[in-house]
Amino acid sequence: MTGIDWPALMRAGMQGLRLTPDAFWRLTPAELQLMLGQGATDAPMSRAKLDALLAVFPDKAGEDRKHGESDERS
Repeated sequence: MTGIDWPALMRAGMQGLRLTPDAFWRLTPAELQLMLGQGATDAPMSRAKLDALLAVFPDKAGEDRKHGESDERS
C-alpha cells in the first residue's frame, strides 16, 4: 500500500474540481496539490514587514543605485 488515499483524491479532482478522468490522471501530484489549494506559499510581504526589515537593515549611505542596476563595476 502506498499510503495515498486515491478515492479521496479522485473525488476531489473529479467532483470538486470537475476534471475529466483523463485530465485527472495526466496531472502530476504537485499540479493536483496546487489546484486543490494545498502547498501554497505564504502571503506576500506587507508594507509593514518591509518597513520593519528596512529599519533593521537600512541601505548604506552613498548607495545611489537605480532599481535594476548591477553592483558590478566594469
